[in-house]
Amino acid sequence: MTSTSDTSAAADAETETQSVTNSRPAQPRISIEAVVLDTDDPRGLAGFYASLLGWEIESVEDEWVTVVGGSGGQLDFQLALNYKPPTWPDNAIPQQFHLDLQVDDMAEAGAYAESLGARRAATGDHSPDFIVFLDPSGHPFCLCS
Repeated sequence: MTSTSDTSAAADAETETQSVTNSRPAQPRISIEAVVLDTDDPRGLAGFYASLLGWEIESVEDEWVTVVGGSGGQLDFQLALNYKPPTWPDNAIPQQFHLDLQVDDMAEAGAYAESLGARRAATGDHSPDFIVFLDPSGHPFCLCS
């Protein structure tokens, strides 16, 4: 049962939301250009993800490497001199982000990732639907089915 005060509070919240929404400018087109990963080895990590995803290294600079895929996706790898890999799931050094990568065959994709230098996370969530790995710089990523 809803009280009169609950109904009034809900109406006030809806009016406030409409007021904020009406005062915003129209949303411009905003899209993700790239995901950028910090690493102490931009070339090495770019090579890992290019091989893992079947993408190409597009450009290489001293402190920045760009990898692109046929679907318009882009990953960039930037030099971080004092890079420290995340300690996930322990939060001493948070993971900051992770990639979920869709695969058709979990065992085949896992073996392939490991052949490129990934290692299965010793701790953390694993299920029949995903496995957590660490890339060569220690960033967690999941292979998902």
